[in-house]
Amino acid sequence: MRPDGQGPPHWFDDDAGPVVRPYAMTRGRTTSAAQHRLDLIAVVVTEPHTADPEADQTLSPEHVDIVELCRDTPQSVAELAAELDLPIGVVRVLIGDLVDDELVHVTRPVPPAELPDESILRDVINGLRAL
Repeated sequence: MRPDGQGPPHWFDDDAGPVVRPYAMTRGRTTSAAQHRLDLIAVVVTEPHTADPEADQTLSPEHVDIVELCRDTPQSVAELAAELDLPIGVVRVLIGDLVDDELVHVTRPVPPAELPDESILRDVINGLRAL
C-alpha cells in the first residue's frame, strides 16, 4: 500500500512519465553491424536525401530524435548520448540501425597519426610571416 493508504505502492514519481528500459529501445541488442565504427568521437550526419523521419512508422522516437539532431549540425556519438540522456551502448545500436537504413552516415575525425607534423606547421607559419 502507498503511504496514503490507496492502491499499490508507486516505485516512481508521477511526473516521471513512462519508464522504458534501455534494452527495450534496442530490442535486447547490444551491438549492431556498424558498431566497430562508432567510438565516442565518431560524427553522425543525416543523409541529405532523408525525408521526414516521423513519417517512417518503423522508426522509434529515439531514432527520429537522432536523425533530427544530426540534420542541421553533425553530432558526435557522445554528444547524442548526452542530448538524449541515454547510455552510449544504446545510442550506438540506434545509430547502427540508422546507418543500415541509410538515414545517417558516420565519419571519423582525422586520426592524430595522419595529422601534419607540428614542425611542418611551424615552418609554414614562419614562411607566411616572412611574406
